[in-house]
Amino acid sequence: MTYRWNYSTLSDYQKNKKDELAKELNLNPVLAELLINKGIETKEEAMKFLYPSLDDLHDPFLLPDMDKAIRRIEKALGEKERILIYGDYDVDGTTAVALVYKFFRGITNNIDYYIPDRYDEGYGISFQGIDYAVKTGVKLIISLDCGIKALTKVQYAKEKGIDFIIGDHHVPDEKLPDAVAVVDAKRSDSKYPYDELSGCGVGFKIVQAFSQRNGYPFSDIEPLLDLVAVSIASDIVPITGENRIMTHYGLKQLNSNPSFGLRGIIEICGLHRKHITVNDIVFKIGPRINASGRMMNGKEAVDLMLANDMTSAREKSLNIDQYNLDRRELDKKITDEAIDYIDNNLDIENQTCIVLYNETWHKGIVGIVASRLSEKYYRPAVVLTKSSGMISGSARSVPGFDVYKAIESCRDILENFGGHTYAAGLTLREENLPEFRERFKRLSFDGLEPKMMSPQITVDAEITFSQITPDFIEGLKLFNPFGPENENPVFLTRNVTDSGYSKLVGKGQRHIKLDVIDSSVRTPLPGIAFAQHYYYERIKEGKPVDICYTIEENTHGSRSYTQLMVKDIKE
Repeated sequence: MTYRWNYSTLSDYQKNKKDELAKELNLNPVLAELLINKGIETKEEAMKFLYPSLDDLHDPFLLPDMDKAIRRIEKALGEKERILIYGDYDVDGTTAVALVYKFFRGITNNIDYYIPDRYDEGYGISFQGIDYAVKTGVKLIISLDCGIKALTKVQYAKEKGIDFIIGDHHVPDEKLPDAVAVVDAKRSDSKYPYDELSGCGVGFKIVQAFSQRNGYPFSDIEPLLDLVAVSIASDIVPITGENRIMTHYGLKQLNSNPSFGLRGIIEICGLHRKHITVNDIVFKIGPRINASGRMMNGKEAVDLMLANDMTSAREKSLNIDQYNLDRRELDKKITDEAIDYIDNNLDIENQTCIVLYNETWHKGIVGIVASRLSEKYYRPAVVLTKSSGMISGSARSVPGFDVYKAIESCRDILENFGGHTYAAGLTLREENLPEFRERFKRLSFDGLEPKMMSPQITVDAEITFSQITPDFIEGLKLFNPFGPENENPVFLTRNVTDSGYSKLVGKGQRHIKLDVIDSSVRTPLPGIAFAQHYYYERIKEGKPVDICYTIEENTHGSRSYTQLMVKDIKE
């Protein structure tokens, strides 16, 4: 894959600001440049970014309808009404349900939780879920990570004598459900300072508001941030603002004293006694929680996260780990089938999107397959299958193309849809598939520029190897946690040569284990360049190359060392 390198130098104004920051904070100039690239120009802004503080979390009562929501919860508790916590079946929804249920379980026994079945009920609020609430005597449903478009379902609940509080983070339609409260920072009338909360983040703000109003110290709810960190990392929301603060402290909790359930997953992932990062959540913890909803029912994931002891946590973690193994097997099978179809039937170079339908594919896997196709072909991908007489599936996108808006513009031929800029889900009738396919193709053709269909690497700073000092590495750690809109900084170093010890490694000898120097150092730096074996001959011949890379600190036994994670090489 050929990458475009995007690197712009600082303006004179930015250079002055960089020098000021470096001086005021006694900061490495390269680190000051990274801050300037993020739009951070003052000492105060830099301190807030580098040293996240829970004091900077926003007042939860600034969220729309939060006051109404808390008053209704207080009424339910005071009158001993039965409460149902209702959430989506993915990581964000299940962590949200676990968090809110866990908190209120300490206050009342008159509480239950519900996760819809992906196959029988589909996404979001279901009539079956409401019927369950009626049957069990529920008077208040608190929905999390879903419900913002459930107008008919909320009305149905109201007719059955059940109130709704909706805590969501998806984009609402013009008309809101007739709920007691709709807590969503993406409402057009919202004055909340930050609108990128995860669904679990919204759940935490509800708990924070209740605690604030009822005299519970913040220290009582701070341990719940481990669940919030898992949701933020897994739902691919920006790690900026409040999300950055909650992820920072949630990771501290995960690494020091996670809940029994999360500790069970940590052990099964092989992360016990290791420092857990956002990447560990994205690639190890999150997929296992997700596998429950993909392969069976997301309720099992909530059961695990609510475990009261390590014995039950380990037992439930083993079950979920098996679901994940089954998921991976199916994922590979369907992805291979999809790639084979594309390579043999589509002129992909002349396509601006991918829309695939196969009625035999597993509904719980199509979102992962869409992600894989979008990454491989660098185009928006929609992968669909048949479920309960309807066609449903998932869409994934590339930077610059808002797949949610594209799907929203097809709403007149859809039964249901929802999502974010780069990931969305949809359901439609089979007879509408040809028109959807044509419309989506047209929208991608109109909305995608050629450069958006090839991957780009944004270089944050150009440095020499001599600048990678222990103090520099320590300073770089302050930029964690990394994730969307706060990516691990990418550095460029020019005229890098082999020390004589670089070699090919891995299955098929496709990766280069680098041992390289530049003119500024004599001691070589280790690095790894995955799937870039085609540069090996040039490197072994001693010819100089330019590399762009991130810097990671690895541990081997008791020894820590710096390694360059090479993203691309250019001659």
